[in-house]
Amino acid sequence: MLIFMEKIHLDDYTIHIGDAGETLHEFLQERRYSKVFLLADQHTVLHCLPKLKFNEELPKLDLIVIPAGEIHKTISTCELIWAHLLKNGADRKAVLINLGGGVIGDMGGFCARTYKRGIDFVQIPTTLLSQVDASIGGKLGIDFASVKNSIGVFCNPQAVLVDPSFLQTLSPAERRSGFAEIIKHGLIADAHQWEHIRTQQNLENVADWKSFIVPSLHIKKNVVEADPFEKGLRKALNFGHTIGHAIEGHALDTDRPLLHGEAVAIGMVCEAFLSAKKTGLSERELRILTDFLLGMYDAYELEEKNFAHYLELMGNDKKNEGDQINFATIGPIGVAHINQTASRDEIIDSLRFYNDLLKSMSPTAH
Repeated sequence: MLIFMEKIHLDDYTIHIGDAGETLHEFLQERRYSKVFLLADQHTVLHCLPKLKFNEELPKLDLIVIPAGEIHKTISTCELIWAHLLKNGADRKAVLINLGGGVIGDMGGFCARTYKRGIDFVQIPTTLLSQVDASIGGKLGIDFASVKNSIGVFCNPQAVLVDPSFLQTLSPAERRSGFAEIIKHGLIADAHQWEHIRTQQNLENVADWKSFIVPSLHIKKNVVEADPFEKGLRKALNFGHTIGHAIEGHALDTDRPLLHGEAVAIGMVCEAFLSAKKTGLSERELRILTDFLLGMYDAYELEEKNFAHYLELMGNDKKNEGDQINFATIGPIGVAHINQTASRDEIIDSLRFYNDLLKSMSPTAH
């Protein structure tokens, strides 16, 4: 894969796009931390850590390895991380490098922010999802009581290192999962980028990830800088997530868990249906959008017996205000609308809309 070098500057940190190892070496030599800790899971320690090529000129690396997966994004795993930091003498001048996907970034940043009232941390996102989504915005947290990210804080890292070469380590399903956030960014803020996105039918032959990653990062940068604490415009980034998070949370406790982007893709279909009802998404745009998403992502039937649990999880979503379930919608494509609400019946209609689309597809579609 061709490595390119680019920087995106935010108010108090910089996203470096290129060779993560080279950039990390320069960063650590400049900062001179008392101790350097690196958090990884059993996959990233094998497949991603060797790419950083640590050498003798750098401080000794203290490695913390945790199990992979959303199921481990819990307070009990945080306790293991805090215990390691404490046992190994991490003072307030130490740094924690988070090498992994969204789980590592969210949880590692949360642990760093809360350990001794805060130590520095650096994000090295290794999945497409984390590179285009979690790398901007400073959202940190863990899951609690089956509700995603219900415990957390806002805090920016000292730096984010986005290295497209890590995408070679991902499965096709993980690449599709990350691509869902790229799709979302185009749908809420850039109709021209959406047109580029929907020409990409096969993620196995992407020659230039830069053409997707960099515009996506700029969209999120513009939204987050305008609304750093999610009081207004930033809520647009939740398109597809109100329903998607509920489906994902429910699926975690089944024999067919969903990746985050897979659930968000379903959520975008459902919330596009609500957008057509409420904020002027045209029937033509709805058809184009849903055809693309159903062509990109595997079918996942939403069983009616689970609808009540989906609604319960949506009711617990941190984006809600009062008793209303809060949505971001679109209409037309490229324009987002925040603080939209829908009744229980309208939400159920959107879930049935997704199921009906599956039934209308040929058996060979997936």
